[in-house]
Amino acid sequence: MKLRQPTDFLILEALKETGRNVAPNLASHTGKSRKNINTRLPVLEDYSLVRKVGPAERSGLYEVTPLGKTALMHQDEYDDVDDFEALIQGSSPATDGGEAAQAVARSSNQAEE
Repeated sequence: MKLRQPTDFLILEALKETGRNVAPNLASHTGKSRKNINTRLPVLEDYSLVRKVGPAERSGLYEVTPLGKTALMHQDEYDDVDDFEALIQGSSPATDGGEAAQAVARSSNQAEE
């Protein structure tokens, strides 16, 4: 998992604070360009830190996942650990019912196919 700082954490924070949102609004909240946000959202989705939500396939509406919230909790440790992905997977909130680990497993399985 290779995150771009501070952009990726700003996106996660904006989604956490505002709830579901679209790239133009996230650009406004983060101070980053819409192009930059549109580039990073699919990457964050591949890492299972955000997910695209309906109502339409191309709506561009995203929300932060439980794993994304865990990543925010460990943001200060990002530069200090060799495997940030393992860190956040190992400490995902108990309240997520294992959803974060399942999402990462699905993402990993899709990458292997």
